[in-house]
This record gives sequence, C-alpha cells and structure tokens, in this order.
Amino acid sequence: MNFEQLATIITDTHQQLQQSAVKAVNQRLTVRNWLIGFYIVEFEQNGEDRATYGEQLLKNLEQRINQKALSVTLFQWSRKFYLLYPRFNLLIKHSFMLICETPSHKLIVNEEKQIYETLSHKLQNIENEDNDENIPAEKLLSSISFSHFIELMKIDNPVKRLYYEMLTIQTGLSVRELKRQIDALSYERIGLSGDMEHALTTIQQKIHPQTVTDTVKDDYFFEFLNIPQQRVLLLKESELETLLLDHLRDFIIELGNGFCFEARQKRILIGDEYFFIDMVFYHRILKAHILLEVKISPFDHAHVSQLYSYLNYYKAEVMEPDDNPPIGILLVTNKNDALVQYATAGMDEQIFVSKYKLQLPTEQQLKDLILKTIRQ
Repeated sequence: MNFEQLATIITDTHQQLQQSAVKAVNQRLTVRNWLIGFYIVEFEQNGEDRATYGEQLLKNLEQRINQKALSVTLFQWSRKFYLLYPRFNLLIKHSFMLICETPSHKLIVNEEKQIYETLSHKLQNIENEDNDENIPAEKLLSSISFSHFIELMKIDNPVKRLYYEMLTIQTGLSVRELKRQIDALSYERIGLSGDMEHALTTIQQKIHPQTVTDTVKDDYFFEFLNIPQQRVLLLKESELETLLLDHLRDFIIELGNGFCFEARQKRILIGDEYFFIDMVFYHRILKAHILLEVKISPFDHAHVSQLYSYLNYYKAEVMEPDDNPPIGILLVTNKNDALVQYATAGMDEQIFVSKYKLQLPTEQQLKDLILKTIRQ
C-alpha cells in the first residue's frame, strides 16, 4: 500500500461509516416517532383518564414531559404518521421489545409492566396494510427520514404520496428537493405527459441526491440526539446567495409566461472594469431582458445604482432594435426580512405597470420565496 492508497482507504472508510451512522440515527428517530403516535392513539381510544384531557392532551403531554424535542407539533405529526403508516407495526415491534429488555425497564413496577405487555400484544395485532400496492415497510424505513415523511404526510392522495415515496427512494431526494418536486407538481406533470416513462426519467436526471450534510442540518436529527445546532452548520452568505439563486431560477422558469433563462453570473465590461450580473432572463412575450440581482445584506442605495448601470449597459450594448428596454429586479435580504424592487431603464411607470408587470412575478411572490428559502 502506498500513501495515496492509504488516504483513499481512510476517506472511503470515514464516508461509509458516517453514512451508516446517519442512516441508523434516522431510522431510530422514525421508529421513536411511530411508537409515540401509537401510544397517543392507544391512550385516546382506551386511556383510563382520557376524558380528563380531551383536546388538550398533547399540550398537557408537552408540559409534563418538558423536553424540547418532544413538542405538541412532534406529537401531532407522530400521531398522523402512525395512522397513515400502520404497516410499520411488525417491523417496529422488534424495537419495542428491545425497550422492554433494557435494565431501567426491568425495574419498573408490575402495573407498568402490564401496560407494556398489553401494548406489545396490540402492536402485534395492528391490521397490516403492506400489500403489493405499497412500498414495503422495510424499504421505507431504511430509505426515508422522518423529515421526508412529514412532507409526504401533507399529501392527502395516497397514490400521489406513493409516487413521491418512490421518487425519494429511487433518487435519494433531500427534503428540500422533495418539497421542490411537490411544489413543481412533478406528479401532475408525469400524469399529463404523453410518455410518462420518459418524463419520469427526465425528472430523475435533474435531481441531486441528498448528502450527509443535508441530513445533519435537519432540526429533528439534532433534537433527537439532544445536540444543539452548531454555528458551523449555518449557511454562509455565499451559500445562501447560491441557494436563493437556485430557487429563484427554478421558480421563475416554472412560472412559465415566456421566461427563458440566459445566464448566471453574466460577465459584462463597463469602461475598463468587469461586472457580474447574478441572473439574466429573456422574456419572449415582452421581448425584453430581465436582469436579477440578489444582495445578502441590508439595503443600500448603491445596489439600485449598480442595477441601473447594468440596465443602461444592456440598453446600449445588448438590446436589439425590436427589443423593449430591459427590466431589473433587485432582491435584498437581511436576516428575516426581504425587499423586492423593480427597476426600469427610463421606461414610463404607467406603461410598466399596465403592460409589463402583468407578465412578471409580483413583489410579494418573490419576497415570500426569499423568506421561505431563508427559513428552510
């Protein structure tokens, strides 16, 4: 073995075991949440004092347990998870039995032991819906994290949910990418396609698989392990800018309405200095270029001046005789706020509002997208 081979072996070992560790944590997290849902539903149906708590059960549970990771929101998702995926019962029974074998469990009083024995019996007899029309429970548990399941549970149509389960397993979707596929109506577009197999292949080729880093940025992952998210895991400004531009490009293209993507970080020469425009589109209906600038910082009037210099450059150097003047969109975001401003190269405001603005995303649409991206 030479030095390069040593380095390769160590790297491969690290990556494989890191992935295995993350996968193991995700599986335990999913099992825990299914069992929590099972316990809650069992109490709601058969609990001795269930009438005392009624609709306040989950809130009272949160206050009584008093652990950050065990909240009303988690209890609500766990209950829904159990009800939507009862076929996990036999798979999870093994984990339940392991809990019963722990030293601390063996010390509990006889009355509580009887409760566990009753739960174990009921767990065994839950109606199993794992048929040929469903993805096997083992495959779901080994391939999909609980954060993925949350997005899947938001889908009421079981066939549609099955499609996104399959897409997640086949392509290794990150949670963010799964949300994007759902928002982009991937399922509906497949159904409308004349060649469904080709359409699915095209969608799969555009998907970037989830990485270990994607997984460990998950809030549920850290709360389950009782580890605070470290500052090193927060997005750097350059990463946030890249993420915003990715989302904006996809968002604008999926709006349709004539948008054609031309360039990202478009280099232009003004005087003897090069500048880079974050994103350039051409709108075939408006017959005008759309220049988009993103600033991860507090608003500064210099941002507007810079955008106007780009618009004037396009108007003088790029615009064809039958083109309309270019339009600029300035997006400024700082922490939890966002500002969206349109800019025109000397165009009459009334003409812009009546003719152009109808074809463009609204300021509120863009602002909502920015804030959604920041908070993910």
